[in-house]
Amino acid sequence: MIKHIFSDMDNTLLNATGVVSEGNIKAIKESKIPFTLVSARAPMEMQDTIDKLNLTSAQIAFNGGLIFKPNNGSIEKISEHHLLLSTVQEIIEHIKTDFPDVSISCYDTDNWYSEKVDFGIKYESKITSIDPTIVNFEELFQNANINFFKIMLITPTAKEVKVLHKFITDLKISDITVQQSGNNYLEVTNNKAQKSHGIKYVQELNNLKRSDLAAFGDGHNDIPMLKMVETPIIMENAVDEVKQYSNLITKSNVEDGVAFGIKKYLTH
Repeated sequence: MIKHIFSDMDNTLLNATGVVSEGNIKAIKESKIPFTLVSARAPMEMQDTIDKLNLTSAQIAFNGGLIFKPNNGSIEKISEHHLLLSTVQEIIEHIKTDFPDVSISCYDTDNWYSEKVDFGIKYESKITSIDPTIVNFEELFQNANINFFKIMLITPTAKEVKVLHKFITDLKISDITVQQSGNNYLEVTNNKAQKSHGIKYVQELNNLKRSDLAAFGDGHNDIPMLKMVETPIIMENAVDEVKQYSNLITKSNVEDGVAFGIKKYLTH
């Protein structure tokens, strides 16, 4: 008997337009199994889904960098691991110099920052229905009171994402983790920000065993989460490297795959 479900959002729970479908909403609510979003997204980008699913328990943002409880439209922070300001500055300076065609933005708890509206920003805005705050990064970094949770990098091609990943890894910055969250997406977070960290917190909070847990995922950054549960369910649209982590495959994110997986594997 599964007692808790964890789910990635983009390309998993959400459809091609970045919205949770009525079919997924119905199946999640009817299952009556507690449900936790585990996402690279910021809390503000998760709010619409939280509202539609009426979620009130702990939710996981920034790949585990922030665990929070929704509270009447605002959030109650439970655990947070942010990046050092000097680390954010160093990485962004390197990317601007060596990869001028890469879309760069960063996040604190409540804001998404970018210096310009480029191809990556337009795409992200379209799927999240949120616009960034346009700033000058150098001026923004003068404010030492800001805690950044994530640098988001979007490359023009899937090939370039692998080159960029190696470049950042080769900088040998000890307190970061670099994770691919889509074909063209890299997320840089604190090295304690892992989806597995968020799941471990929820598991211990509710005194749950590994056998009580299920998870849905599709991407590289979902692998730590999928390894934490006894019932990992992989989206049909998942990348091949992820499909090796489970023989339970559900339909794609545009075919209500989470709903199908709940009915087929968790509540039958």
